[in-house]
Amino acid sequence: MHDLRFGFKTAQQHSTWEEILTVWQEAEDIPAFTHGWLFDHLNPIDNPDGIGDCFEGWTMLSALAAHTKRLRLGLLTGCNTYRDPALHAQMAATVDVISGGRVDFGDGAGWNEFEHRSRNVELPTPGKRLRMLEEAIEISKALWTQETVDYDGKYYQLHGARLSPKPVQKPGPPILIGGSGEQLTLKIVAKHANIWNYAGGDLETFVHKVEVLKQHCEDVGRDFAEIELSAQRRIDFENLDAGVAEAQAFIDAGVTHMVFYLTPPYTSGMVTMLAEHAIPRLEPKRA
Repeated sequence: MHDLRFGFKTAQQHSTWEEILTVWQEAEDIPAFTHGWLFDHLNPIDNPDGIGDCFEGWTMLSALAAHTKRLRLGLLTGCNTYRDPALHAQMAATVDVISGGRVDFGDGAGWNEFEHRSRNVELPTPGKRLRMLEEAIEISKALWTQETVDYDGKYYQLHGARLSPKPVQKPGPPILIGGSGEQLTLKIVAKHANIWNYAGGDLETFVHKVEVLKQHCEDVGRDFAEIELSAQRRIDFENLDAGVAEAQAFIDAGVTHMVFYLTPPYTSGMVTMLAEHAIPRLEPKRA
């Protein structure tokens, strides 16, 4: 049984370093928050041409790790296609060391067409992207635990690869996988994830996806209870009552890892308002 815990997400688009740091340092002093997140995009995602400021995720996460001491932190979710998976695993290990063992390794298959096209990065078909993601996760787990790694996959190969220093967390950072595809994504979650994140959609769809995930767990011999259920929900501070009601409905459906998705402009007081007027009204799963 997982304890109910709350986090926040500051997508680092259309904002400044100072504004984002203000939110994180404020949350650092609020015990109700246990985890914080950035997204993993190279350009803003609210317009098709990627116009506007956007900070790179792992670089900013490393800086936030150095400016905090308690919050767990990660990308919700990382994009496998942007980086060689061995490099991605090493970046996560480095930030885990910097943070003293506070990284949650979010990973996903990727989807943004502009980011891939504009930088001449291949965006394969969804099925291929997901098979690449599974190989990448296997590589990360091997590099975090083995002295040398040989890997002969369909998409990635390693020949005596080394990663040192290893992550502080053993056997490695918890793995969060986002996405809801029933045939491939949730099967990968069943095999590899510590946390499954449901990024959007309605409650009825979430309940259905949980049942699909349970079946995949049974098929691969995994205890479904080992996987923490996560949801991220956008917060409208002008209608906080509706946000609280929605969050409680997901908690009652099994979510124990709740992420409040904040949107810019980021200002001081945002997370304090949630801690004082939203979180105290949310209860662990009710019968």
